[in-house]
Amino acid sequence: MTTLAAVGPAVWPGEALLARYTAFVDGLSCGEQGKRLRRRAARTFLDAHPDLTAWMARPTPTRLADIRRTGAWPFLSWSFVEHVVVVDVDLLGAKAKGEHFAVWADRHADQVARAHRVAVDLGWGPWWSHRVCANTLPMVCLTAGVGLPELTETLLDRFEADLDAAATITAHARQVHRAQLYGVRQVCFQLGHIDAVPRQAWRREVTLADRAARITQPELRRVVLRYLETIATVLRPTTVTGRAATLVVFCAWLAEHHPEITRLSLLSRSHLESFLVWNHRRTSHGRATRGKPISPGHATQQIVNLRTFFEDLAAWGWADTPTQTLLHRTDIPRGAKRLPRALPPDVDQALMRAVAGLDDAFARCAITILRGTGLRLGELMDLELDCLWDTPRHGTWLKVPLGKLGNERVVPLDEHTLAAFDDWTVRRGPHRALPHPRNGQLTDFLFVASGRRLFTKRIRQGLFDACAATGMTSADGQPLRVTPHQLRHTYATDLANAGMSLQALMTLLGHVTPEMTMRYAALADATVRTAYDDAMATLHHRNPLPLVTAPAPASVPDRIDWLHSEMLKTRVAHGYCSRHIAAQACPYANICEQCDNFVTTPAFLPALRDQLDDTHALHDDANTRGWPSEAARHHRVIVSLKRHTNRLERHPDAPTG
Repeated sequence: MTTLAAVGPAVWPGEALLARYTAFVDGLSCGEQGKRLRRRAARTFLDAHPDLTAWMARPTPTRLADIRRTGAWPFLSWSFVEHVVVVDVDLLGAKAKGEHFAVWADRHADQVARAHRVAVDLGWGPWWSHRVCANTLPMVCLTAGVGLPELTETLLDRFEADLDAAATITAHARQVHRAQLYGVRQVCFQLGHIDAVPRQAWRREVTLADRAARITQPELRRVVLRYLETIATVLRPTTVTGRAATLVVFCAWLAEHHPEITRLSLLSRSHLESFLVWNHRRTSHGRATRGKPISPGHATQQIVNLRTFFEDLAAWGWADTPTQTLLHRTDIPRGAKRLPRALPPDVDQALMRAVAGLDDAFARCAITILRGTGLRLGELMDLELDCLWDTPRHGTWLKVPLGKLGNERVVPLDEHTLAAFDDWTVRRGPHRALPHPRNGQLTDFLFVASGRRLFTKRIRQGLFDACAATGMTSADGQPLRVTPHQLRHTYATDLANAGMSLQALMTLLGHVTPEMTMRYAALADATVRTAYDDAMATLHHRNPLPLVTAPAPASVPDRIDWLHSEMLKTRVAHGYCSRHIAAQACPYANICEQCDNFVTTPAFLPALRDQLDDTHALHDDANTRGWPSEAARHHRVIVSLKRHTNRLERHPDAPTG
């Protein structure tokens, strides 16, 4: 047996260590034969390697061979748990499953239970909870020599670095361990042991320097990076990202077509004209649309971003600025002014019935809320846990956070939409507040699951599944495609068609200018609709009229046809007058008969009586057709004609006037 002198003062004597291990083995539930094998393997191993610290310094393949030869892994597992020696990631990674995890879990049952409770709150399944809480958590704690409460971001980062450097761990095993380490980070974050929000290993944050690094020209890269860092202080991250993408594309085009341009001051108008032609025809480099022509909107945005870039440099007075104006306002294509793409009522109803049957609770609740509130997709994802306001007399309202236009607003909720909020809140469960991407403040977001914010991809997939369930197809036979923003258009269009004022609609939608809301007014213009209905009512009651097909004057219709024709008709003493309805009433019709200077004699009495009879018929016809103004005009003529005929009949020899 080794003595204390042989092992050294920093290492326990073999007999004392073996005695402690023997006491542990005696308390196991296995049979006597198993206990005897464990004691013998420990004695054999200690005889060969009395200094465990020195043994841990041996290469991992050699240590694995020693373990297989002696069968001492149960003893070593106990040594790791008892902190006799601290194990390294390479050795534990090679023994991914084993007694060492079970021994640590039994010794720290309270810590494992706490981790399992967090896993339940995060909605994990039993298998994944066991892998994280009973395998990876013990592995991290064993290699760090601490328990769960003592884990820090530094220790977790060191474990990840050791995992990447481990030589005996395969690429697949390393990927599995890294995924389970992310679960351990989530547990530690929810328990408050670490403050950094866990991030998937494959989701690396792309910095502005990373984006500018794609520019091959050193001087252009320097200016672009400085520009991006400057505008990042006042613009939103998505805007900065869009500007960066435009500048990277432009610099790549310069490198390919004009490699001599190494500084912005060397650019001329001819270079930009060539770029405009190329940009109009180029194909997309995106993952979803790679190889397809870019959309007109995307091409226009590229020009706007580039023009803003040059204008900013000139306004700031930077040294390397083009000496002339390279892009003008006329270089920006005029965008099409499209009406909102609201869903037809039958499509809207069928879609929402299908949404109610979706299996994905997040997609089901989110789509219902989008349809019932008119939110933008980004506003929906930024909703906070306390976003609902209950008022005693005006029901429940939704507080919409700062969105696309940087303003807050409140939206009233109906019972169906409020039920969707309640449904998701029950399913959400407790989660620790996460930093807001806009200002970094800790925020209790409404739509979180498994300790992290949810992705909008599930909402788009839910809409796709709902459309497929309805069986509706587009003109090309493919399943109907509905975007989340169309639900906002449908919400606003329904309210506009129902008579909501533009001011109220502007408030609900969060628009900052009336022009943004006027698009919906074009869908519900009461004046245009009334005029159209009046015109259509007239057209539906119109009788066919003789048409002039030759330059010769048309024949005069007989009296009966003329009286029944759908025209603005005027009877004069010497003939007939017919005027199309679209021309409206003639301002000169029967003006003479009603004039104070009109003079007639008994010789015209028969003609005046005929005109009076016809005017009575025209008056009745106008009333029947619903032409009140025309009937009133005929009534005035009747009054005037009666005055003249009555005078002639009473005094035949006296002229009237």
